[in-house]
Amino acid sequence: MLYAILCYNSEEIVGSWTKEEDDAVMARLGVVHDRLTSQRKLGPAVRLTGTRKATTVRKTGQGRRLEPARELPAVIDGPYAETKEQMLGFYVIDVISQDEAVDICRQLAQANPGGAYELRPVSLYLPGRPLG
Repeated sequence: MLYAILCYNSEEIVGSWTKEEDDAVMARLGVVHDRLTSQRKLGPAVRLTGTRKATTVRKTGQGRRLEPARELPAVIDGPYAETKEQMLGFYVIDVISQDEAVDICRQLAQANPGGAYELRPVSLYLPGRPLG
């Protein structure tokens, strides 16, 4: 089963880490990454740049046309507008069960201070092939 692990934390806090603090967190996460890679469970993992560099394209009307992309502030209108945490990255993992996916989230949480991990089942999409 494929799962996405969405990584949330305070962009302000993470952005305030020194290079040494950030390197230490990444080294601890690297231990988990290496273990998952050797078990062939870790797919793509991404660390996003800050939200101040984000661009959003929103559908208008009946979803038939797109508004031009525009620069957005760190907090946007929407269901998560009042959160103090932003999505800072994500993993894709391939595991046997949700329990195993939860265990991986716990391992990541032990290596990374603060924040939260949101776990969602995903379907792999390859153009021209059925969802799987």
